[in-house]
Amino acid sequence: MDFSNSPQYYDQNTLAMKTSSVLKTVYMKMCLALVVSALVALYCSTSYGYLQFLATHSWAIWGLFIVELGLVFVISGSTLTRMSSGLAAVLFYVFAAVNGAALAPIFLVYTHASIVKTFFICAGTFGAMSIYGYFTTADLTKFGTYLFYALIGLIIASVVNIFTKSSTMEWIISGAGVLIFIGLTAWDTQWLKNQIQSTSAEYHAKLSTYGALNLYLDFINLFLYLLRFFGRSND
Repeated sequence: MDFSNSPQYYDQNTLAMKTSSVLKTVYMKMCLALVVSALVALYCSTSYGYLQFLATHSWAIWGLFIVELGLVFVISGSTLTRMSSGLAAVLFYVFAAVNGAALAPIFLVYTHASIVKTFFICAGTFGAMSIYGYFTTADLTKFGTYLFYALIGLIIASVVNIFTKSSTMEWIISGAGVLIFIGLTAWDTQWLKNQIQSTSAEYHAKLSTYGALNLYLDFINLFLYLLRFFGRSND
């Protein structure tokens, strides 16, 4: 039986096209942010003066981290309410650039070949989980709460391990980080899909930036934790 002329068919078809269109924008913004981060990281990694400054001024790393944290809070807290979509997008790319500057030292720690290999492993894993989050009929909402608490525990464990410097704990933290951000990738994708389908078009430009930020953070954190397993030292 052909339902193509029914109102329900048109509603579902329109909803699917709307969701697909917004998600394309989300992934385009996310990919562009990754390119910005990569280019800034590569450029900074070739600057002896910049790397020497980071090595001799420990507060600089903390400064970059605080700026990143501030930008995330500003974008996350205001994107869907007071902030314009254009300003949110600009701040998102500024955040990507600052994060790239903070990531520059990894090119000194790991070989370029292992970084590229890990990137593709991360991209494949991220892509698979994002596809799962989009197409699964299972409600991942309850897992979001568990993942949030697990993330808090991961942060606390990471801070504690800065002082204990336990290599065993570092491996455990890395493994847990991979699992947590794999789960968050699927959860964030499903959440974003649901938000697109339940909100009006006027919010979609802002929602695309907010969603791109969340998925960017999932990708970057997953990449960094995977790098601890697949990265080869420059030594």
